[in-house]
Amino acid sequence: MEVVNALGRRKSAIARVYVSEGTGKITINKRDLAVYFPSGILQYVVKQPLNKLGVADKYDIKVNLCGGGFTGQSQALRLAIARALVKINPEDKAALRAEGFMTRDPRAVERKKPGRPKARRRFQFSKR
Repeated sequence: MEVVNALGRRKSAIARVYVSEGTGKITINKRDLAVYFPSGILQYVVKQPLNKLGVADKYDIKVNLCGGGFTGQSQALRLAIARALVKINPEDKAALRAEGFMTRDPRAVERKKPGRPKARRRFQFSKR
């Protein structure tokens, strides 16, 4: 099997993923998964598509991650891994879609409007 690549985005985070056959090693920006995401919850989020299909120890994954915070990065990575797995085996798409791993979350930070302190917040109203 050759290397399969995919892209995942969430908020302002972008994950580029390269999946090849191997032993289940996930390398993010030349660091191990446990070093890059010390939180067990974020590691679980990243591995969700692999665990759903039962292929966690079948593929080596190399990742370029940039932008955003740790939550957005982990969810961008989950989407990228799911997309790569579908490229490898298209029959897995239905199972991953049922769990919601194939959907790009469109929510992002709303832009700041002119004449206001934040996107929707207004300055305090003074009657006199």
